[in-house]
Amino acid sequence: MTTSMPDIANHTTAQTEGTLDWVGMSNIEMPMMVASKGQTERMVSAHVDAFVNLKEAKAKGIHMSRLYLLIDDLSTSGVLNYDSIVTLLDGFISSHQDLSDQAKVEFNFEYHLRRKSLISGKEGWKSYPVTITGSINKGELTIELAVDVRYSSTCPCSAALARQLIQQAFNDKFSQQSELSLTDVHDWLGTTDGVVATPHSQRSVAELKVKLNSSVNDFPITELVDLIEDSLKTPVQAAVKREDEQEFARLNGQNLMFCEDAARRLQHSMNQANHFDDFWLRINHLESLHAHDAVSVTTKGVAGGYQP
Repeated sequence: MTTSMPDIANHTTAQTEGTLDWVGMSNIEMPMMVASKGQTERMVSAHVDAFVNLKEAKAKGIHMSRLYLLIDDLSTSGVLNYDSIVTLLDGFISSHQDLSDQAKVEFNFEYHLRRKSLISGKEGWKSYPVTITGSINKGELTIELAVDVRYSSTCPCSAALARQLIQQAFNDKFSQQSELSLTDVHDWLGTTDGVVATPHSQRSVAELKVKLNSSVNDFPITELVDLIEDSLKTPVQAAVKREDEQEFARLNGQNLMFCEDAARRLQHSMNQANHFDDFWLRINHLESLHAHDAVSVTTKGVAGGYQP
């Protein structure tokens, strides 16, 4: 009777010798308690990628179950924060002595926040895609936080063209009248003939990634969301009454922006937030006029840091 099971990874050499940059697992489904600065710890449904390098050219492979069990232990008895990611990465490497000296892990999940409406005071949930990545690569520790925020952008060019059509419509309506009645103009502006054209707007996405350091243990998810939404002024809404929709229309009209404008606004705000070691941002205007998107990308500009 067989009393032990074969261990191919330990007792078989590679068919073809060679080192590998990364070996591991992708898209592991795992609940995680997340520590976000200013928020109570909460459970999220995460998808996790876990990797180590394979520096031993003759080794058959790594021990993937060891990576999984370390992540599972964090899921069941720990909290996802800066320190726990450092511990997890150290565990990846120490569980693969003589095989690996580099490790990385990535957590992807939706983070929900209660957001207040613009005027009515109603509240609703909004979901923000978050990615947290940690790596030890050539002895260098890097931990990054990325968040996507959706907002509305109204085209300045389209707004100018719409205003011109409204002026032309006004001239056609009232140019033959010797005297203008304020009431007539006021009433006319409240009709579809009075506002004969409107500028095009589109749902847009700001992607922001920051490099963290050990001075921040709980992830600043809400801080980044607030910074983006306050900078761009027109985040998509949750609970909306008519007064909120009207205010949203006003904010769009007063915050006309090309993708370049949005990128520069956010770049300026991030340059004031000097507690992040580095940042990378991408603005995506998902065009309603064109079949393509308008995009701007920029970074903090740190030597050796993020590249556009």
